[in-house]
Amino acid sequence: MRAETYVGDVRDASALAAAGQQFIADVGVPDVVIANAGVSTGTVTGHAEDLAAFGRVFDTNVLGIVNTFAPFVEAMRERRRGALVGIASIAGFRGLPGSSAYSASKAAAIAYLESLRVELHGSGVAVVTVCPGYIATPMTAGNPYPMPFLMQPHVAAAKIARAIARRKRFYVLPWPMALAGRMLRALPRPLYDRLFAHAPRKPRGRA
Repeated sequence: MRAETYVGDVRDASALAAAGQQFIADVGVPDVVIANAGVSTGTVTGHAEDLAAFGRVFDTNVLGIVNTFAPFVEAMRERRRGALVGIASIAGFRGLPGSSAYSASKAAAIAYLESLRVELHGSGVAVVTVCPGYIATPMTAGNPYPMPFLMQPHVAAAKIARAIARRKRFYVLPWPMALAGRMLRALPRPLYDRLFAHAPRKPRGRA
């Protein structure tokens, strides 16, 4: 199996454009592009020093997806096939206390991916939005609260690969978290506020 490696920062649009152009020149137009880069940190809006963290999270989790896709969209459209896959999160369904930057960035990612999916409707290019629950990675290792239905990375990867192969428009995993996500979305705002106002939260500055 052939592997190509290109070093870059997803926040750097010009670097990703150069890497994308080089990939197409070296290998050809890809069948699947997955935007998976993401960061998380505890944030509190009232602390001025957290503003930089907000910028870093949004630049990586939202613009990173845009920058990853941009070099390939037109080439895929011309070929009339391919899949653009964005990794969002169930955290984007509702605003979670202590994770305002992360929740907001994932909500923005979900909305962006939906817009892109509609824009590309009928082009032959699929857009797949993936919303995982908790996966056992360094990002979740320090969470000081229960993480129901925690998945191992290899299990999550296999499920996501199947969803991509089936070109699912919107995929939440595992399935119990899909049910929990629907319930969260359906909660009236006053009830949601009361239930989550004192929920455990990620400490400021912790990834």
